[in-house]
This record gives sequence, structure tokens and C-alpha cells, in this order.
Amino acid sequence: MAHPSTLIHLSDCQCDGLDVLDWSIQSGDSWCVFGHNGSGKQLINSLLVGEVTPFRGVVQRALDVDQIGLISFEKQQATYEEEIRLAATDIIPEDEWGTRVAEFLPQTRLKDPLIDQLKMRHRLQAFYRELSTGESRKLMVLKALLDEAELLICDNPFDSLDQGMVQALSETFRLAVESGVAVILLLSNRSDIPDWVEKFGHVEAGLLTVFDGARDAQLARLEAAIGAGAIVQPGIPECAIRLDAYDAPYIAELNHCTVRYGDRNVLDALTVRLAPLQHTLVTGENGAGKSTLLGLITGDCMQCFSNEVSVFGHRRGTGESVWDVKRQLGLVSNDLHRRYTVRCDALSVVCSGFFDSIGLYDTPTEPQIRMGREWLRAVDMADQAQTPFQSLSYGEQRLVLIARAMVKSPLLLVLDEPTQGLDELNRKRVLGFMSAIEARQHSTLLFVSHRQDEFLPLFKQHIHLTLSL
Repeated sequence: MAHPSTLIHLSDCQCDGLDVLDWSIQSGDSWCVFGHNGSGKQLINSLLVGEVTPFRGVVQRALDVDQIGLISFEKQQATYEEEIRLAATDIIPEDEWGTRVAEFLPQTRLKDPLIDQLKMRHRLQAFYRELSTGESRKLMVLKALLDEAELLICDNPFDSLDQGMVQALSETFRLAVESGVAVILLLSNRSDIPDWVEKFGHVEAGLLTVFDGARDAQLARLEAAIGAGAIVQPGIPECAIRLDAYDAPYIAELNHCTVRYGDRNVLDALTVRLAPLQHTLVTGENGAGKSTLLGLITGDCMQCFSNEVSVFGHRRGTGESVWDVKRQLGLVSNDLHRRYTVRCDALSVVCSGFFDSIGLYDTPTEPQIRMGREWLRAVDMADQAQTPFQSLSYGEQRLVLIARAMVKSPLLLVLDEPTQGLDELNRKRVLGFMSAIEARQHSTLLFVSHRQDEFLPLFKQHIHLTLSL
């Protein structure tokens, strides 16, 4: 690698919500900037790529914006919404689902071995909207590296990836650093910090502190800055529905279910039975069909009607009321998060859980509003009740959606990677909710996770899915 050069230097920069006194980013740097949800960490993205201009201080850039690769949940969401917009116009044919994966990448680099390293070769002809959250994250990394970006800014890049892919992506970043690319990881969980990172910073209450000295000394200062972080676990509001009133043998039953998209079986003759209070953990590689399995149960996968699927004792496609099923089901998923683009405040999002709607179109009762506020307090978001949902950080939005799922005390609580985007304190808070739910015995949990520290003893059943290429 050539002698390092300064790519970006920030001096005495101040913008709304973020202060940076002095920070120099050089070629070949490996950075971890740690911050909790709402600390101002995400504003670093906007400042570095020039989306925000500080009202004080100086930003010196020795590279163009197109030489910076940004990998974030917000960018994934913006791409998804653009694909939805394209599908609603005449720009693409009716039989197309938008932009294919290969079209995001430089056409001269489609044989690059990096595509195989990140296990995306088999998805090159898939449409972007068909990708799982983890797959779309890998696509963003691929695009940045194949476009030869000189600086990568990655906001919690390891969230929603299976353990094998976490290691592969971490190694990809390490090799990029070795070749002279600067990599900045914006992280919210200390367990995600790779051992190849050499430089550290911490953002809290909108102030970025950059450490110096030896790696061990920097890590010690980071640990001291983060602190113990004891969480206050508010009590769960009293439940309106109790599971002991449910008398069917199974909450959900799937018999030899097969889901096929194009020439690929996502699920192949899968049989799953979920009894009341049989809390179930679902694991598997990215793209193995975990979200599809959940979609068969929730009804979000339309192939549930061509398979033998029963939920709450009702066989799908036999005239059951969709809304009767939804009323007893709470959901947090990446797909719901992507689709929640309606403009409303946080309290309205929570109260929309009573009506199973995206957006609030019915007037909630006073007891429902009161319950919505209680759940916002339970996820430590009470002060944000009137804040527009779209103005919240990704992690804060996730907390609001968790409150939305819990607000009606569902018989079945489906949690598809619910802690994605959450810092370690809020992850502990959510896991604490789950333990309280088990103790109260009013909901059955169906939980998808890649994080080993989330494989709690309360799970009575473990379903592991494998990738079918």
C-alpha cells in the first residue's frame, strides 16, 4: 500500500445534532465509531458524504462523493422505495419486478470472485425487492467495492447476517483496508467490533470523541466512555388477552409446504407445528427461507393458500377471516419496516397495531391511546410520541414497531430479527420483554435471529433452515 493520504479532515465542525472537534480519515484507516441509538451516530453518515453542511467549522475532502460507499439501513430503505416507485410507473414492463441485482453492479465486473465470496452469484438475476435484508446489505458492499470506492462507511453492517457471512464480510473489509481503502464501521454493539480495527471513536449526545494511542489504550477509553449501561426495564402493561383461553392444539401448523420462486425452491416440503407456549427459534443462512416461513403463517406469502397451512385453527384459503387471524397476531419484520412509509407520528404507528394497518386510518379509543403511550414508555420512547416516524433513527423506528406489535397482547408474536438496528442496551430490553412474556404466558413467540446471545433458554423448539441454491 502507498503512503497514506488524508481523505477527509473535519475541524471544529458543528451541525444540528452533531459536533466533531477534530477527525482525520486517511487511506487504509480502519475505524470503529461506537454509539447508542439516538446518540447522533447516524449524522456522521450525512456529514461525511456531504448531505449535511455544518454551520460552523471546516470539512476538507480529497475525494469525490462517488468515491465514498455508504452502507446503511436508510440507504437500503431509500433503494426499496425507489424500486416501489419504478414499479408503479410505465418505466419498467409489467412482468418485471424492478431492477435486477446484476444491474446494480459494474457490468465489466460480473465475474469478479468477490461476488462468490459474499455468496451472491446465484442472486444476480433476482430483483432487488426479492432480496432479504442481509442480501441487500451484501449487494451494497459489493457495489461499493466493485465501483472501487476509496472510503466505505458502514452503519451496523453485520446486523441480519448469519455467522458465516459475518466472518466473510469482516474478512472482505479487512482485505479492503489492506489494499488502501478506508473503512469506517458505525457500531452499536461491542460484540460486533472486529479484531482488525485499529482506530476508535465514541459518539454520545451528539459529540464525537476520537481516541488516539495504542489499540488497547483506545479500547480501554472506549469501554470507559460506554460505561456499564444499566437499563431500566419498565413493567409490561397488563394484558387484554390471555393464552389460557385458547383451546386449539396448535397456534400454527404447516404440512409439507413448498414455496417456489422462479426455478428455485425457497422451502421444500417443510413441516412445522407450533403449540401454545411452544416458543420457537428459527435460524438459518441468509436467503434460506426464514422470512418466507414466517410469511406462510402471517399470510404475507401468498403461497400459503396453495399449501396446507392452518393458523389459530383456521385452514388458509377455506373462507377464514383474514382480519380475525391478524387480530390475534403481532408482527415485527424487516419487510414491515420497509413498507411502513406512511407519514405519521410514533404514537400513531403504535396505535395502528390495534387495526393491523400501515398508518392510522381509524380513530383509536382513549384506552387504546393510553395503552399505546404505555408501550412507548416500555421501549423508552415516551418522549418521542409526537415525533414523525420517518424522523427517527432506524433503531428508534424499530423500537416503535416492537411497541406496535406488543400493543394488543397477541396470542402469537412473530419477531423476525426484531433487534436489527438496536444498540446493546435496547437489545437487552427487548430480550427482557421476551422473558417477561414467557413468565406471563399470554403469547407464543416465533423468533428469528442470527445472534447466538439471543438464543434464550425459553425457546422450546429450534428450526434451522438451510440454503437451497
